[in-house]
Amino acid sequence: MTKAVGGKAVYGAAVGILMLEARFPRIPGDMGNALTWPFPVHYRIVRGASPDRVVRKGAEGTLDAFVAAARELVADGADGITTNCGFLSLFQDELAAAVGVPVATSSLMQVDMVNRLLPAGKRAGVLTISASTLTPMHLVKAGVPQGTPIGSTEGGHEFTRAILDNELELDVDLARADNVAAALALKEAHPDLGAIVLECTNMVPYAADIRAATGLPVFSILSFVTWFQSSLVPPRFG
Repeated sequence: MTKAVGGKAVYGAAVGILMLEARFPRIPGDMGNALTWPFPVHYRIVRGASPDRVVRKGAEGTLDAFVAAARELVADGADGITTNCGFLSLFQDELAAAVGVPVATSSLMQVDMVNRLLPAGKRAGVLTISASTLTPMHLVKAGVPQGTPIGSTEGGHEFTRAILDNELELDVDLARADNVAAALALKEAHPDLGAIVLECTNMVPYAADIRAATGLPVFSILSFVTWFQSSLVPPRFG
């Protein structure tokens, strides 16, 4: 006799995603667009956690809300937790301690691993939405090596402003141009750059453009969570 044992509220989606409360457009490729993923995911919006509050204000006063939302995702059936903002590396330890399942808060957690993939004399750099508020603590919490090159879209015309000001409209062509220009500037400033890690989950739609313009491997939250998810589901073979 085959016996089925329950325990989850929802089955078939191993990854739970903690979402900022935002209204800007989530185009295909964006982490918050469910069509981006080649597998089902759970979403949970953390009320009051706006892009401005999390990125510009250090996520002040939001930890308890993120912990509660993560616990709800696990109760509903998530086997692993991630977030849709690289700046939430600040909460990596607290979330991992609170939920009892694997937690991958930030794309920044890939940097050290990417360094190990590169030839001698090459290193990964980070492209962020806000270099002015990406603190040493964000990097330490994600295990990013000291001295890692940092580039930013902060000086651009569209991307940083539209996302962090939570605007209702996004000029996708201008946002793409901001990302490509920032990546090229990062490469020019650091001749030893061997790869780029996208801190911001909203940069994923432009990853292919960045790869084409720079000629460098580009790692994002999509590559990170796809790897992460593969560890949470039964192997296809064996």
